[in-house]
Amino acid sequence: MRVLLIEDDDRVAGPLMEGLRRFGFTVEHARSGADGLAAPEAAMVLLDLGLPDMDGIDVCRSLRARSAVPIIMITARDDEVDRVLGLELGADDYVSKPFGVRELVARIRAVTRRTRLAGPDTRHDERKPSADPARPGMPDVQRIGPLAIDRRTRQVHLNQAPVALAPKEFDLLTCLAEDPGAVCSRRQILDTAWEPNYFGPTKTLDVHIAALRRKLGDSAWIENIRGIGFRLVSPAPVDATSATSATSATSAAASAYDGGPR
Repeated sequence: MRVLLIEDDDRVAGPLMEGLRRFGFTVEHARSGADGLAAPEAAMVLLDLGLPDMDGIDVCRSLRARSAVPIIMITARDDEVDRVLGLELGADDYVSKPFGVRELVARIRAVTRRTRLAGPDTRHDERKPSADPARPGMPDVQRIGPLAIDRRTRQVHLNQAPVALAPKEFDLLTCLAEDPGAVCSRRQILDTAWEPNYFGPTKTLDVHIAALRRKLGDSAWIENIRGIGFRLVSPAPVDATSATSATSATSAAASAYDGGPR
């Protein structure tokens, strides 16, 4: 596999390239965002967010606008906002410095497997009702309140408006949507949306949850059950709640008026 490493620090890039080559990867090194964007397309991009000429987030945005190449962000930043933003822009995963070559190789292989499974041909066939005799006539589109999830086309709509999700965000959403309202443990989510015996920090789940909440426009869609996991619920419509309160107040006022002196 040909990997493009966009990293300005040679003290990081040198050992990393040597380690990746030992695992059979062909590595091309770009020392700036501009050089990375000008490089021939690779099968995988390892993108440092702290580049000298431009922010790695902008490089991620430019790469995703023109290509579906898998992107793993490499970051020393502690701010969760940067990681969430990168994932929202289409990055597939991230690793935090310092990290080991074995961990990075495991991430590369996991992202590669996921992107292959999410390829157009596989996605087209995996949810056809006719291909699954155990689920005859089951609709491809699942509706949870105003949320519509089409597993066959991997499209999501909220209030009939499209919601652009990264592949991992879609996998996470469908995992939670398998049984709306039921609590999914962190281990169950990682085994389903990532892979069995997931290798890597579980913090990546929290970052993807935060990104998915932002795209759904309301954090109430995904409840955090402390110490256990998460569950998907449809938030109560604000308008309906307000209308109910207003109706109750009007009824109370009318009752008070009817019972008063005439």
